[in-house]
Amino acid sequence: MGKFALALVAVAGLFLSGCGYNTIQTTDEQTKAAWSEVLNQYQRRADLIPNLVKTVQGYAAQEQTVLLGVTEARARVGSIQATPELVNDAAAMAKFQAAQSQLTSALSRLLVVTENYPQLKSDQNFRDLQAQLEGTENRITVARNRYIQSVQTYNLAIRSFPSNLTAMMFGYKTKANFSVENEAAISKPPSVDSAPPPAQAPAAQPPPATQPPPPAPAH
Repeated sequence: MGKFALALVAVAGLFLSGCGYNTIQTTDEQTKAAWSEVLNQYQRRADLIPNLVKTVQGYAAQEQTVLLGVTEARARVGSIQATPELVNDAAAMAKFQAAQSQLTSALSRLLVVTENYPQLKSDQNFRDLQAQLEGTENRITVARNRYIQSVQTYNLAIRSFPSNLTAMMFGYKTKANFSVENEAAISKPPSVDSAPPPAQAPAAQPPPATQPPPPAPAH
């Protein structure tokens, strides 16, 4: 009986590996890890915003509309339960994307406004927050791109024969991804340096034409 059970397990293992079960497991775990990193970087950004708003408010309290826009956008992001299961719900994923995109836009407007306040731009705390925000935005872009690639690999695995049969048997479904249109809109981090372009040097003027000498008088 023991030998029969071992043989059955061995046959089942060969069947599962040949039908893509192991590939599905691997790509599923890679997708979960990539999604966790996306959430980690978005949370890092959200944690920077209260200090950023407070610092800007100290120099530009009159910019209430822009400051309120950032605060409200952050609140909308925080209201979404970004659980691992969110990637299995296309509608929830779209809502998550829209909220993050709105926060990115609000931050961009805030940083544009700060260009009007030289004292704020020279504040060391504000400059440190700018640098941290810029670095976080870059990390978000990298993490998001890795997630996109991992989902593409996973979705391809469970749609391809014979892995698709295994996926159907065990209830694996395609995962939601960042849409191409939204990705193009949010892939550029907010600008933290909008220095004007260098002035163009004036074009060189040609030297004045020299007049020919007057003719010598006739003798």
